[in-house]
Amino acid sequence: MNPAIRALFPGASEQAYFDISARALVPEPVRAAVADHLRTRMLRGGDKDGMRAVVERTRGRFAALIGAGTDEVAITKNVSEGLNLFGASLPWEAGDNVVLCPVLEHPNNIYLWHNFARVHGIEVRAVAPVDGHIPVESMGAAMDERTRLVTVPSISFAPGFITDVKGIAAAARRVGALTLVDAAQSVGALRTDVRDLGIDALAVATQKCLLAEYGFGFLYVRREVAETLVPVHLARFGVELDGHETAYTDAELRYRPGALRFDVGNYNYLGAAAAGAALELLEHWQVGRVEAFVRRLAADLAGGLHDLGLPVIGGAPGPHLAHIVCVGPGVGGRHYGAGNQEMKSLHDHLTASGIRLAIRSGALRFSVGVYNNAEDVERVVDAARAWRGGGRS
Repeated sequence: MNPAIRALFPGASEQAYFDISARALVPEPVRAAVADHLRTRMLRGGDKDGMRAVVERTRGRFAALIGAGTDEVAITKNVSEGLNLFGASLPWEAGDNVVLCPVLEHPNNIYLWHNFARVHGIEVRAVAPVDGHIPVESMGAAMDERTRLVTVPSISFAPGFITDVKGIAAAARRVGALTLVDAAQSVGALRTDVRDLGIDALAVATQKCLLAEYGFGFLYVRREVAETLVPVHLARFGVELDGHETAYTDAELRYRPGALRFDVGNYNYLGAAAAGAALELLEHWQVGRVEAFVRRLAADLAGGLHDLGLPVIGGAPGPHLAHIVCVGPGVGGRHYGAGNQEMKSLHDHLTASGIRLAIRSGALRFSVGVYNNAEDVERVVDAARAWRGGGRS
């Protein structure tokens, strides 16, 4: 990417930051948008209509980013809320089942299904991964006429492989099931077209590849599906009614169209200002270009570490790789613990060398952002080489 883009991220010059899969470095225009919002609140209290206009512009920008209609996008505070709002609104019946691959899921896309099993008497069907991938064939084999929902991550949080969402969604349609995607690790880094994928719902938050803040997110629900659902929570912004937000009528309750019925209460207006500024940047940069850039850097990083003989999960770079590279004995260890002492030693050495990374599921996780460059990759590979030369093997 253009060096001018990196210049918008002051934190990128202070460290080699490879942790966008936890949270992104925030660019200067996002900081400025937050400061402007706070300045207005501080000096004039803020204007509710103006703040809501920011929310609607932000909603529209996100809808355009994923190829959805504006009324197919609800505002949430995080991925977990989006997953729960959608899941809880489905008309579950005892004996229904949900299919997922829990080993490759973030815990917050596991807990809720077991909770629904308690509440509704549904079955949670677990599919085992194959070499770090969610297997389309096994997912399809686990589905039947009682499968109401299939849920997958678009990219696993570890080892970070791309899921064949399109293939799994097609298998779900064949049995009449819906597909829900946890897109925490993909939207903003990879091109996302919900129509092409054939999915029914998608949840994402803005603190990762969408380059904004915690406390703000989006829930996409395909219009035809949303119109059949009764929201489990309801507030004034989810009701179709002309008038002020405090307006009330005894007339028949009418939900707002599509996913708008899932909007609950006042919004995180500060988060909307941040997300709107970040989405404007991504729109200008074009996500296709961002994807090509971060995948190229990730491939260079994976290749460099692989050439050193380090246990890169997935081996040499290939089409499975997005912007996340994991190193370790495999996936499935403790969430924040390195897989063994060797990996802990490497992690400590890299951290001491000014490299920011994470440990997830027993592996060292490097996640590439739009602000990284080739020099950052070389810094990681050089530090790993120095660690190897220090007598470790």
